[in-house]
Amino acid sequence: MVDNMTKINKRIIIVRSTVNGLSAMSQKSCDAILASLSRSYQNVSVSILNTPSDLEDLLLHRPDLVFIGMKYVPNDLALDPKNAKNIWIADFLDSQGIPYTGSDRLANELERDKALAKQRVVDSKLKTAPFFVVKRGQTLSRERVTVNYPLFVKPTDRGGGMGIDTDSVVHNFDQLKSKVGKISTRYMSDSLVEEYLTGREFSVAILKDELSESYIPMPLEKIPPIDKNGDRLLSGVIKAADSVTDAEVVDMVLKKKIIKLALEVFYALGGRDYGRIDIRLDDLGEPHFLEANFIPSLIKGYGSFPKACLLNMDLDHEEMLLRIVQLAFER
Repeated sequence: MVDNMTKINKRIIIVRSTVNGLSAMSQKSCDAILASLSRSYQNVSVSILNTPSDLEDLLLHRPDLVFIGMKYVPNDLALDPKNAKNIWIADFLDSQGIPYTGSDRLANELERDKALAKQRVVDSKLKTAPFFVVKRGQTLSRERVTVNYPLFVKPTDRGGGMGIDTDSVVHNFDQLKSKVGKISTRYMSDSLVEEYLTGREFSVAILKDELSESYIPMPLEKIPPIDKNGDRLLSGVIKAADSVTDAEVVDMVLKKKIIKLALEVFYALGGRDYGRIDIRLDDLGEPHFLEANFIPSLIKGYGSFPKACLLNMDLDHEEMLLRIVQLAFER
């Protein structure tokens, strides 16, 4: 047992929200982070940020560092990330000179909107599937569909597999229209419609090395069970059940391609310190960017990021968290 005198004399506050759909950090993940960091730092606590006034209360605790588990605090209950009145936590902390874990506002804005992230990747001349966006409530016509079927449809601004199910792969206009309608009404979101990539899926954890200042890419393959349509999809149900098989990438040629694309996308989106880039192969085996996550799940034995750290670097959960915190302090 480490006594309090040998712990680092710093005040760390972990921030998350209890508003559904606002927090990127679950209660389970928060509890684990709190327990791990408390073994090395003297003062570690949790603040719930649901309203702008909660941010002001955070300042009263005078944190030395904030461990971010959410992106912004809304000024209304719409939870619209594009609302100009939202207070982005990274911006707020930057204005106060308080260090925090992970990426800044710009990177988090790009990551939050999957279509914006894909467009940045396209503009950077990196590979991602052809796509278009159907705005919430917009009437979809057959002429708008300029990408070849089958298509993959998901919300533009939801994580954790929300909105992804056995109806996400569509083969005709009627199926597309139905899925877009469900996303609009059930998730209050625009729909990202992209060419369906039929190949294997990978998740690449990226963590900055404290000594060399370079980034360490750590890929793993995600193998979900086959659904009733013969597809392997990382749906919300599959993720919640943790029924995905994680495998080491042993093909060195493929691994090199995946790592190269993941790092290029991470830089293009402005990622900082750590994050996760998801990639899927096309029918020719070429890697394409799917989406990014700059506040990935850090639940021990569950999230792709900690699993990739353990599989590739033998980096255990607590050491991984301490590295993330140290990177923020050093910046």
